[in-house]
Amino acid sequence: MTQSATRKHPKALPFLFFTEMWERFGFYLMIGIFQLYMTAPLAEGGLAFDRKDAADIYGTFIAFVFLTPFLGGMLADRVLGYGRSIYIGGTLMGLGYCGLALDGMTSFYISLSLIILGNGFFKPNISALLGNLYSEDQFKANKDSGYNIFYMGINIGALVCNFFAAFMRNRFGWEFAFLTAGIGMFIGLIIFALGTRHYKHADIIKKAEKEDMSVMRILTVVLLPAIAVGIGGWLIPGNILGSDSTDAFIFAAIPVVIFYVSLWVRASEKDKRPIAALLAIMAVSVMFWAVFKQNGTALTTWAQFYTDREMPAAISETAEDLYLAQTLVNKSDSVPHYNNEFQLVKVNGMAEKIWDKPVYFRNVAPENMPPENESIRLINTEIYQSVNPFWVVVLTPLVVLFFGFLRKRKLEPSTPGKIGWGLFVSALSTLVMVWAVYATHNGLEKASAWWLISCYGVITVGELFLSPMGLSIVSKLSPPRLTALMMGGWFLSTSIGNKLSGILATLWDTYDNKANYFLVNFVLLAGATLLMFSLLKWLKEIFNEHAA
Repeated sequence: MTQSATRKHPKALPFLFFTEMWERFGFYLMIGIFQLYMTAPLAEGGLAFDRKDAADIYGTFIAFVFLTPFLGGMLADRVLGYGRSIYIGGTLMGLGYCGLALDGMTSFYISLSLIILGNGFFKPNISALLGNLYSEDQFKANKDSGYNIFYMGINIGALVCNFFAAFMRNRFGWEFAFLTAGIGMFIGLIIFALGTRHYKHADIIKKAEKEDMSVMRILTVVLLPAIAVGIGGWLIPGNILGSDSTDAFIFAAIPVVIFYVSLWVRASEKDKRPIAALLAIMAVSVMFWAVFKQNGTALTTWAQFYTDREMPAAISETAEDLYLAQTLVNKSDSVPHYNNEFQLVKVNGMAEKIWDKPVYFRNVAPENMPPENESIRLINTEIYQSVNPFWVVVLTPLVVLFFGFLRKRKLEPSTPGKIGWGLFVSALSTLVMVWAVYATHNGLEKASAWWLISCYGVITVGELFLSPMGLSIVSKLSPPRLTALMMGGWFLSTSIGNKLSGILATLWDTYDNKANYFLVNFVLLAGATLLMFSLLKWLKEIFNEHAA
């Protein structure tokens, strides 16, 4: 037996692993500081947006980031192939990150658009390419674990990037942090190019079947209407769903959702049941992403204003060399007491934030307050964005071993079952934050960082049960000619969830009792869990019949 025949994973896996690691390094570096950049005062190089507006832009951006994969996946399946699509997407994203370093709102929105389009070409196709490699007989049994390993690569990038972000923005400014994200993306493309020979054979354009729409028809029947109604949603007087951007996104998503439903309607008898199962799983997973993606909004706000971020003395002494600390000076005895952590005033015709004292001091215990005009050093808020990927890196080997242990004893849950348990565990993470709110008397006292670390630890277990399994199940159940397109559907569900996360985050300041905010999240995930388990028998039947 040859060595290649005894391998458990394709030789391409390390190249795709490191490509995705560097791509996610750039993406999560940008995401980790995105809200902080938008809400930072003009004097600090930020955009001085109100936090509600920043949350709305954040949610809309990450929603569109995961809406465009349907287009990138379709073009890869039918026209471009996976490799070419990955190069196009990575280049657009790298340029977008670098563009954020430029001044002006025009370059800001153009750069976001490049990232949105780039992710649409990159994200579904690298995942689909990996799935094609695991479709070979010798690797099929290890597809779930292969996606878990691949997912760990994503999170290694997400783990280290925030330390680079803190260093670059503290020492050089926001623009250099964004440039670092762009460099990371281009490093990923170089690694992808080096591994071409290992996955070239899996980069196959599939032939369309008679029930499939042509590319031109999809563009005219789906994409153009999506753009038209999206623009219409933006221009409609008033806000139907809370903001112009929300209206635009929801309106634009409707033709895309209809298109995916039409795939099921037009499908052959052989394809109808697996497509139905995939659509059901995608619909249920929306609630997971609605809660999970609040790491960049509500949980960032919790870290920024409610968590004790003061550096231990031993670390603070070297912080000037590390450039990972912010310095705050106690300038006044008056502390603002209002829900919004800042006041907005007009400075040279633009909105600017002011406060009598940095808001961080609002809920510092008197005995821990520095003397007037003296400073304390704080851990950068974005560093807390590395907690979730840290848990992913630590827990992924344990989860893989756990499922391997169950597999040997024929007790391993089905892939749909893992997704159901992932929703349940994720729901528990919101209760950790409810407990944190009560422990800090609704934010009147600083919260220990361990609350946030614990919350991320619990939801990471749920994430490892759900997110890589979602990628795996799409690869297993999709008709081969539609793999990347259906991967785009998975990211569409992520997109809708991401937008919902932004909508939820805009409500943060409307909750006097923050525990109720997290309880709403619990109800959403608990409902999704019950729905998933109610569908589990049907899903398992389809999975056993059709999984590749």
